[in-house]
Amino acid sequence: MKLILKPLFDAELPSEFVDILKAKLLGREIKEGQEIEVELLGKPLRFRVVYAEPKVLKADKSLRIELTGEEISSVTLEFEKPVRELIALDKSFAVVFDDEVLILNHKGHKIYNQKFEELKDVMAIKNSIVVIHNGGKKLTLIALP
Repeated sequence: MKLILKPLFDAELPSEFVDILKAKLLGREIKEGQEIEVELLGKPLRFRVVYAEPKVLKADKSLRIELTGEEISSVTLEFEKPVRELIALDKSFAVVFDDEVLILNHKGHKIYNQKFEELKDVMAIKNSIVVIHNGGKKLTLIALP
């Protein structure tokens, strides 16, 4: 079990503070994305749960806690067919299927999508995707912004 918490207040926290947090959270159900409050010396301290493994957990002694000043974004994408290859680009990535190329930004939003007959190979060149298809007789160049 693991939590990554972002303090919603300005204060420098010592590394051993996670042990105090763990003791305060024991037995509580915690969900990724929620804001939690821990009382310390009569004052409420608020944290955002930026990551939880599992996504919903009941805090026990095996819980590991990390503090961060950053937000973590996590997106899970589900496709109707298996992914053949993934190609990383500067500001996006290409998901290659047996007959299709789908280009997404880093938030998972679609930038481009096209089906190809006899898709043979897909590669990245700088910030462009090159698709070889139709039995190697056609080449499509996809230039990205």
